[in-house]
Amino acid sequence: MIVSALCFLAGLLAVQQFAVLPGSPWLFMLTTVAVIMACLRYGRWVFFITGLLWAVLFAMSRLAERLPEALEGIDIPVTGVVIDLPEQNERQTRFDFKVLQSTQPLPSKLRLSWYFPDQAIKSGQQWSFLVTLKRPHGGLNLGGFDYERWLLTQNIGATGSVRPHPKPELLGQESAWRSIAVWRQTITDRLSDSLSGSPSLGLIKALTIGDGSGISHNDWDIFRKTGTTHLVVISGSHVGLIAGLAYFLVFKVWVRFGSIRCSPQTVAALVAILVAAFYSGLAGFSVPTQRSMVMLSVVMLATILQRNSRPFNVLAVALFAVLIFDPLSVLAVGFWLSFLAVSLIVYVVSGRLSTAGYWTEMIKINWATSVGLAPLLVLFFQQVSLISPVANFIAVPIISFIAVPLALMGVVLMFGLPLIAAKLFFIVDLSLQGLVTVLGYMAELPFATINHPQPSVWSLLFAVPGILWLLAPRGIPSRWLSLVLFLPLIFTESEKPAVGSIKMTLLDVGQALSLVVQTQNHWLVYDTGAKFSDDSDMGKSVLLPFLRQQGADGIDTLIVSHGDNDHIGGAVSLLKGLPVQQVLTSAMEQLKAYAPIKCIAGQTWEWDKVSFTVLSPQHAFVSDNNNACVLKIQTEQGTVLLPSDIETSAEAWLIETYGAQLKADVLIAPHHGSKTSSTVDFLKAVQPEVVLISAGYKNQFRHPHQDILTRYNDNHSQWLNTAYKGAITLSVKDGRWLVQSLRDTDGKYWNNE
Repeated sequence: MIVSALCFLAGLLAVQQFAVLPGSPWLFMLTTVAVIMACLRYGRWVFFITGLLWAVLFAMSRLAERLPEALEGIDIPVTGVVIDLPEQNERQTRFDFKVLQSTQPLPSKLRLSWYFPDQAIKSGQQWSFLVTLKRPHGGLNLGGFDYERWLLTQNIGATGSVRPHPKPELLGQESAWRSIAVWRQTITDRLSDSLSGSPSLGLIKALTIGDGSGISHNDWDIFRKTGTTHLVVISGSHVGLIAGLAYFLVFKVWVRFGSIRCSPQTVAALVAILVAAFYSGLAGFSVPTQRSMVMLSVVMLATILQRNSRPFNVLAVALFAVLIFDPLSVLAVGFWLSFLAVSLIVYVVSGRLSTAGYWTEMIKINWATSVGLAPLLVLFFQQVSLISPVANFIAVPIISFIAVPLALMGVVLMFGLPLIAAKLFFIVDLSLQGLVTVLGYMAELPFATINHPQPSVWSLLFAVPGILWLLAPRGIPSRWLSLVLFLPLIFTESEKPAVGSIKMTLLDVGQALSLVVQTQNHWLVYDTGAKFSDDSDMGKSVLLPFLRQQGADGIDTLIVSHGDNDHIGGAVSLLKGLPVQQVLTSAMEQLKAYAPIKCIAGQTWEWDKVSFTVLSPQHAFVSDNNNACVLKIQTEQGTVLLPSDIETSAEAWLIETYGAQLKADVLIAPHHGSKTSSTVDFLKAVQPEVVLISAGYKNQFRHPHQDILTRYNDNHSQWLNTAYKGAITLSVKDGRWLVQSLRDTDGKYWNNE
């Protein structure tokens, strides 16, 4: 059973590596091969091929739900219902919308944004909107969040915005008896009223209804650094805990007072399933709780049927059930962490000759999961919390046995017995405040976390037997030698450019600009993308994850070309997230807290036989765009020119000042390809072989303008746009420039469809 489940998993996982899904002829061939293998009784191959087929068919059905290209960017009237708790910030409200009626063939589920809404949006409301939609699209960067993959797993076929005119019309409200979403909205509203002054309101909502939007960015940083993030969102551990408590209590009560017609195990298992379903419903039946429900149902069903199965066989059945229910689960980090965590717990607890006490067992489980999951955390996040074992040892009992049970009791009682609920919430609030304070002190420790370059697959293959050997029973000899198998994982180094060469990555940051230049021993960041809210900017979501994935432990020079949000927005997050030795900018006032140096024409330096020269500004222009820092990079292979957002007048000044010295092999398109830049004279002076454009997908400014693209073509310059290519890397191979885009080299079928 275990091997069969792993073969099925391998088939599903193989499909997720495809850049394009196979067509009907391949499916027919795979089906034929599966039948032949079944006849020959090669069962493992049958499971592997069945996994391939199921993953392909499921993915095809999801991709068929996507918005047709012909409907992008046009106004479409829709009627539907808000199906989840809205996410709100100072600029917009974002929500999932189920389409009930439309004049066009639309996906059944949309993700909409309503900017500066004049009405409150709540789950269960029925609305009539005029919307503008896009196909699923997001930035694609190494180390970054794959938004398109997430939309696929959530079965969202389009994203878009609500048009202010004609005014959106509220048509009605769904009944709470027909919609779990309405119950969740009612609970969150009641919690907001009852705990309006509580600093733990966001945490209590996260633990009871799975709404983590109210947790502050500072608290998220604390949980990340201490490795306790999994404790503050409803996950498999929470569902399993509540179901386990229900099972234990019902079992004890039934043994003492229940009927002998039904066994205590059966009654307790049924109640545990119902309680888990209730808790999962509070969380909106999110994908992680769905997985947990399936796993728990399998375990409880084995209990009801009185099947004395080995734990790993039960886990294999649960794995089968989850993958059949949702084969795209393999794309979620939570899937791997949850199943591997359970596997590690089973491995270190079951089959032992002697049983330890409760606290000894807790320490052993905490140690096993912290060590065993560390390689995966490095693979997925390039970061590991060294204080995680201690932090979890403190936090798990508080969250599991105080905060979650009492908060759930408070939620149930606040509708009928609000005074008792208030007392319970007071205890929960006090315990959570104390916990966050302690974790905050721990997060400030200098050794709290370590960053590490993303490891290779082969180093992980060594680490897996190393983990099993290290966590083996005490009778296994020489367990300390298992540490040798971790060495390839620890001593991972990213490939560095040769002396005299660079590796430059133009990041996919939408309608903004950010790029990273690496020499053999130095790092330069030029612009940092946009800021969207206090908790969201490109520094946090793109730059820092990319730099960690590349193994950068600090920045030598940060250049912020000018003060526009789409260039400076992520700077503060970057400066807080990594040590930066020097900041060059023309936006002195906005970055004065970081002792910046004003960029002026003539500044120059050399790293590893690569020279960097600031060409502009020399004097102040009227436009801030024209005052941007222009940088020229000279390598042994050629020249790269970074002109930021300069426009016609600055381009003319550069031509007059530098003339033929402006020539460059690679040009970053000025001002995202705007009509106000890339003049004919400027392109004649630069004569770029390649132009790299940083622009947003279907952006409102329509950058790059078609006239500018025609101008690049007339100049015989190859151009690439991050909006359609993802992050673009310029490197050196065999002494020549090599330009590669992430969608072409690493894009999967959900990125390239």
